[in-house]
Amino acid sequence: MANLLDYIDWRGDLTFAMSPFNEVDNLILAELSFLDFEGIVPPVGGGAGIPLKKAAEVYFRLHPGREGDMGLIVPDCIPDLLKKAAGSARFSSMVLSCFTDLLDEEQGLQFAACTAEVGDGSLYVSFRGTDDTIVGWKEDFNMSFMDVVPAQREAVSYLRSVAAQHRRRKLRIGGHSKGGNLAVYSAVHCGAAIQRRILTVYNNDGPGFRTSMLQKAEHIRIADRITTIVPQSSVVGMIMEHEETFTLVKSAQKGILQHDGFSWEVMGHGFVHLTEDAPERWRNDLTLKGWISGMSDEQRRRFTEGLFDILSGSDAKTLTELTEDGFKTAAAMVKAMADMDKETRDVLLYAFRKLFLSKAQVIQEELIGKRRKKEKKEAKK
Repeated sequence: MANLLDYIDWRGDLTFAMSPFNEVDNLILAELSFLDFEGIVPPVGGGAGIPLKKAAEVYFRLHPGREGDMGLIVPDCIPDLLKKAAGSARFSSMVLSCFTDLLDEEQGLQFAACTAEVGDGSLYVSFRGTDDTIVGWKEDFNMSFMDVVPAQREAVSYLRSVAAQHRRRKLRIGGHSKGGNLAVYSAVHCGAAIQRRILTVYNNDGPGFRTSMLQKAEHIRIADRITTIVPQSSVVGMIMEHEETFTLVKSAQKGILQHDGFSWEVMGHGFVHLTEDAPERWRNDLTLKGWISGMSDEQRRRFTEGLFDILSGSDAKTLTELTEDGFKTAAAMVKAMADMDKETRDVLLYAFRKLFLSKAQVIQEELIGKRRKKEKKEAKK
C-alpha cells in the first residue's frame, strides 16, 4: 500500500510547473499544520515567511528526539513527512508564514493554522484538526449543539488576515478532521471578495455542520469549489450534516482507523478512488452518531458536559496523559458516572470505547465483529 510518504519518494522531484497541485498535495499540507512551528514560522503580520526546507532544519534542531512524539491520535509519522518534503524539489522551496496556535480552556478553544506559498502563485491555507488536547476534543463535541464554536470564528478571522497580507493571491483552503470543517466554514463566511480568489476548499474527512448552510447565499457562491474526501467507511467525516458530494478513497485500515490520512492509498498523482458507492461506506459507526442526532440541543449539551467532566476529573490535559494514568482516569470515570441515568452512562462508555481505545483494541473489535457476522451467516444456512 502506497501512502503520502511514498508519494513524495515517487513525485517529489516534480515541481508544480511540471505537475499541477493535486488532492494528495492538499492532504500533505493539511497534515503538516499539526507540527509546532512556534518561533520558527512567523505569525500573521510577522513579515516574510521561511522556506519549508529551512523551517524543517530549525524544527528538528528545536525538537531533538521528539520526531515521533505527536500524541495519542495524531500520526507519529508527520515529522517524517516534513523531513521528506524538505528534501524534495516539489515542497522544499514553499514559503511558510502566518503560523498561529491558540489553546484556551476557558473559551473551549483549540485552533492552529499555517499558510504555504505553493510555488504556482497560489497559497494553501492549512487548518489544524483536533490534536491531543482534551480542550480540542470538547470543542468538537460542542459543534453538535452550538451554531458556532470558537475555532470556527478564529478560522474566519485567520483567513481574512491571510488574504489581506497576501493580496491578489489565489487561495486554496484545507484541513484534515476538524481542520476540514474549519476550511469549509471559513470559506463560506469570509466574504464575497475573498471567495472570488478561492480555487478549491478541501475537507479531508472532517465533520459536517449542525445547521444547514445550503440555502445561504455565501454557501451557494462557493459550493462548487468544495471538495470533500472521505475513506470508504468514514466515521468522523460522516458526523452531522454535509451538503456537498463526496470523493470516496481507499484506505488500508478498518473502521475508525481509516480517519488516519496516512492510511489513504495513493496511486500516481491522486488517491485510489472508489468508482462505486462502496457498501462499506455505510458500515460506519452509526450507534453514537444516531444517538446524538436524536437528542435535543440541551441533551447534547448535557452529554458533552458529562463526557468531559469525566475527562477533566482526572486532571489530565491531553489524551496521552489520560492513557498514561489509567487508574486515576478510571477512578474519575466511576465517580462522575455514579449519578447518571443508565442510558447516558451506556452511551458515554460506548464513546470512550470508540474514541480512546488503542489501535490494537479497535482492530481486535473489528475482527471480532467480522467473525460474528460470519458465524451468523453460517448459522442461517
